[in-house]
Amino acid sequence: MSLTALLLMVFGLPTRDPDLATTGTLNGSETSLHTSTPGPVLHEEWAQRWSWARAERATHVVVNSVVFRSSRQNLTTIGTYIEMTSGLLEPTLLALGALAIRGRIKR
Repeated sequence: MSLTALLLMVFGLPTRDPDLATTGTLNGSETSLHTSTPGPVLHEEWAQRWSWARAERATHVVVNSVVFRSSRQNLTTIGTYIEMTSGLLEPTLLALGALAIRGRIKR
């Protein structure tokens, strides 16, 4: 989980959450609105990616992803793949660790 949080902190978290953009047209008494959400992007320099705020947010995303099975965060494309991989591997590793501890206690 620590490795996943580190990878998300460096590659997966966008610089900031994307802002919703709503545009509309008014034709007489009829209004039509269109809301779009731009994709999350990472614009920070390499040195700025190493901060406590990003580490805290990455840890929050990892814990929600692994323990509660949903993070519902805006992540970059790489971050989404990191989260999917950790969602598959980390519960398996936790189960294997529990079995190893159980095997040691039974002896």
